[in-house]
Formats: sequence, structure tokens, C-alpha cells
Amino acid sequence: EPTRGIDVGAKAEIYHLIEELSAEGHAVVVVSSELPEVIRLADRVLVMRDGTIAAELDRANLSEQAIAAHAIPQTQTPAAQPARQ
Repeated sequence: EPTRGIDVGAKAEIYHLIEELSAEGHAVVVVSSELPEVIRLADRVLVMRDGTIAAELDRANLSEQAIAAHAIPQTQTPAAQPARQ
């Protein structure tokens, strides 16, 4: 959570620093629950669910919907039971 609890000006500075490091070829690992922040900063996202990697998304496939779809377990509708006669 690189920008949790900081003001807007400091947040912009942190984003700029992360983008500079990345442009210089450094690997930057960012962990954040703020999806817009993740989408802005990431070239690649690993989505975790239940302690394992549920998906790997590249920038072309990155959206809040895609991240949420892999992060939130899909509920399955129980199979229909035959009607009793």
C-alpha cells in the first residue's frame, strides 16, 4: 500500500518515483488494494486468491473488472434437483 494515508501531493511524488525506477529498467513490486493505483502503475499484475496466484494479467488485459473477476471467488449455482412427484 505505497500511498495509504498520505496526501495527494506525496502520492503524486511516489507515483513519479515508481514510474522513473521502472523506466530505468528496475523491477518495482507494488502491493495495493486500490485498483486504480494498480492499473496506473503496473505492467503486469498477479492476482492472489486464497493464498495462491489466481491470474497473471498484462497491461493490455488490465481492468478493475478483470482483477475483480479473478480475485473474487465465483459462486456456483447448485444443480437443479428433479421435482418430486
